[in-house]
Amino acid sequence: MARQTESRRAALRETLIGIAERKIANDGLAALRARDLATEAGCAVGAIYNVFGDLTELVLAVNARTFHRLGVDVAAALSEAPADATEQLVIMAQAYHRFAADNQNSWRALFDVDRAPGEAAPDWYLQEMGRLFSYISDPLSVVFPDRDAEDLTLMTRALFSSVHGIVLLGLDEASAGVSADNIDRMIAIVLRQVTDSS
Repeated sequence: MARQTESRRAALRETLIGIAERKIANDGLAALRARDLATEAGCAVGAIYNVFGDLTELVLAVNARTFHRLGVDVAAALSEAPADATEQLVIMAQAYHRFAADNQNSWRALFDVDRAPGEAAPDWYLQEMGRLFSYISDPLSVVFPDRDAEDLTLMTRALFSSVHGIVLLGLDEASAGVSADNIDRMIAIVLRQVTDSS
């Protein structure tokens, strides 16, 4: 009996993640409502909170899938990249831009998730982010072989923040004043300039 209960719980969990993933992709994170999820899943609203502590936990589960899809896209882009470490950084950053442009609502949900001040993300969530950071840190360690681990960690996050900011503002042309066609050029200019200083 306990096994059946756990099986139903696991099935409902996957159903809810799938529904939430689609709703976020189509309508954005702000449109996610427990009542709508329950109606589509065919369950009571309370059943959602038997599976997830709150909607934030559900969004984190959706975001883990989004991180994974982003990682697959970046890895695919890198598989055809030249051996030059700087160009690898450029190619992966441009792949990040393409993913963001093609999946804007899901991509924005990665960073718009609501958490209490000072509350850390779950370990599995940080691991997904860590995998993405490793795509940056590996070529950086080639470009800057004399930097210690702490510097490389900070540089990795600084480059990610720079590229993320370019993409975030660039996708809102009214704010950035830059056409979408020029975002990839901006990314390449910044990354090549940074790595040229090595």
